[in-house]
Amino acid sequence: MAANARLDHRKPLVFDTHELGRRPGALQRLTREVPAPRDLGIQGVVGVPEGAPVELELRLESVMEGVLVTGTARAQAEGECVRCLEPVGLELDADFQEMFSYPDADERGRVTAEPDADAEEDEDRLLLEDGLFDLEPVLRDAVVLALPMQPVCREDCPGLCSECGARLADDPDHHHDAVDIRWAALQGLAETMTDGEKDEMSGDAPRSARVDEKQEK
Repeated sequence: MAANARLDHRKPLVFDTHELGRRPGALQRLTREVPAPRDLGIQGVVGVPEGAPVELELRLESVMEGVLVTGTARAQAEGECVRCLEPVGLELDADFQEMFSYPDADERGRVTAEPDADAEEDEDRLLLEDGLFDLEPVLRDAVVLALPMQPVCREDCPGLCSECGARLADDPDHHHDAVDIRWAALQGLAETMTDGEKDEMSGDAPRSARVDEKQEK
């Protein structure tokens, strides 16, 4: 989180820790139902629809470094079966734990820490701002990890027919007569030879054979 970020306590995924206090060991449990933010999940594959209810159960613990947040998010995810392309509904149950650190600040609340060798590590830290923290990035990571990368409508889904695209679950006996292309070539050659034999029998016989016919007459 950037040092100059400003959190809005009115946003559903922003939480206030003032009631918890800064005494190490203090605990607070919270439950909240929030609307799912946009693109919550694996984009184009499976996710929680924007605005759908997400139930949060949180445990906030005050520690020396900041506030340790442990929780569970529950929601209904929707996607598409990767085998048969039918709609899929999934019960999402995502667990997470994250530390929100106290910023190093002076009496005016300005960050005093100077960039150093650990600057890159500091960029990955999630900071409390005026006692507030934003749970959205943590929730997004937890949901992505909890969802399947390749959702299926059922474990034994047979998928679609590779020849015509028919859904095989609707017709277990569905099949096509497969012809080996090598045999197809031989069959074509055999048909060509057969046609040649018919031509000989129908009027393309050798000249000597026609002369013999005339002599007999």
